[in-house]
Amino acid sequence: MPHYRRVGEIPRKRHTQFRSPDGSLYAEELMGVEGFSSDSALLYHRHLPTAIVNAEVVEDFRGPLRPNHPLKPRHLRTQDLKWPSGADAVTGRRTLLGNSDVVIGFTVATEPSPLYRNAVGDELLYVQGGSGTVETVYGPLRVADGDYVVIPTSTTYRVVPDGEMRLYVVEATGHIGPPRRYLSAKGQFLEHSPYCERDQRGPTEPLLADGEDVEVLVRHRAGLTRLTYANHPFDVVGWDGCLYPWAFHIGDFEPITGRVHQPPPVHQTFEGPNFVVCSFVPRKVDYHPESIPVPYNHANVDSDELMFYVGGDYEARKGSGIGIGSLSLHPSGFTHGPQPGAAEASIGVDYFDETAVMVDTFRPLELGEAAGECEDSRYAWSWSRRGPNWD
Repeated sequence: MPHYRRVGEIPRKRHTQFRSPDGSLYAEELMGVEGFSSDSALLYHRHLPTAIVNAEVVEDFRGPLRPNHPLKPRHLRTQDLKWPSGADAVTGRRTLLGNSDVVIGFTVATEPSPLYRNAVGDELLYVQGGSGTVETVYGPLRVADGDYVVIPTSTTYRVVPDGEMRLYVVEATGHIGPPRRYLSAKGQFLEHSPYCERDQRGPTEPLLADGEDVEVLVRHRAGLTRLTYANHPFDVVGWDGCLYPWAFHIGDFEPITGRVHQPPPVHQTFEGPNFVVCSFVPRKVDYHPESIPVPYNHANVDSDELMFYVGGDYEARKGSGIGIGSLSLHPSGFTHGPQPGAAEASIGVDYFDETAVMVDTFRPLELGEAAGECEDSRYAWSWSRRGPNWD
C-alpha cells in the first residue's frame, strides 16, 4: 500500500489559505477513492483544475472482444504484432484480451503519448523493454525494463519513451493494490510480505508545465472524450497523501519457496477487481529429495490463467513454442500443465531462471482485436502433438 508522501510545497493545515508569490490562492484538488472513505491525496494547482473550454467524443481504439469459442488454450506472440511508426503508449495500445473487469493490451511506443486519464479504473503498466518517463500530475517517474507502474484512477499522465518502449498494460474497472493478506489493518506491509515500502518508488518532485487550451484524452464508462483545459493540468506545486502513482521493480519481489512445489498464490503481487497479478522470478526451487519442481497438471475451475513470459527460460513449457514476449492463455474448463517430459526433466533441478507476469481472472477472458493477428494456431495441440495445423 502506498504510504504517506509529501512532495513540493504545501501549507501546514489542510483546506486553509495557501497563496502563490503573486498573492493569488492556489486551488485545492482532493483525489480520493471510495468517496471520502479511503485513501486520498490533496493537490495544490496554480490554476483551476475544473476549467475546461471544450469536450468532444473520440472514437475508441480498443475494438470489440470475442469469446474464446471453441474453448481452447491460446498462445499469443506479442513479438509478431506490428505498429505504425510514431506509435505511443496510449493510442498505440493493441487489445489482446479482456472481460468486464479488466482489459489487457500491449504497445511498442516510440513517441510521447497524449495526456491521458483513465476514469474507469487503475492501470498497471509493466515495462517489458526500454525505458522512459511517466509524467503525471503528481510529478515524474523514471521507469525501465522490469518495472511495474500503478497509476490510480483519474490520474492525468503521459508516457515519454527514451527510444523504443515495450509496455504490457492491465486496465482495471476498479483499484489495483498489494494483496490484503500482506498488509496490516492500518496498511503497513507485514513481515511475511514478499516486498515492502522500501521497494516502492513514487514521484519526488513536482512537474510544472505551462500552456493554454491543453487537450486531455479521458476514458470513462461511456467511451472516450477529449477535454480541452484552459490551462495545463501539470501545474501542481505540491501535494501530500497516500494516493499517487508508484513503481516497483519485479526483481525486488522476494520469491516464496518450499520443500515441494508451491502454488501460484505465493507469487501474487497485486490484486484487482476479480483478478490477481503474480510475479514469477528467478528462484531456488523445491528441495525435498523426491520433489518435482515444475507445476503439476491443474484445472483452475474458477479462473482463466494468462502468463506473459518476459525473461529467462520457462521450464514447464519448453518445446511448446513459448518464447520471450509470448502469452499463454489457459482458460477455465481446460486442464493444463507442463509440456510432456518436463516433469521428468526437472527432477534434480534446484534453480529456475525465469521471469513472467501472470494475470488470473475470475471471469472468462475474451479475445481482443490483436489476438487473431499474433496467435500461434498450433499451441492447443502442443501436449498431444496432434490436431489441426500440426505436422
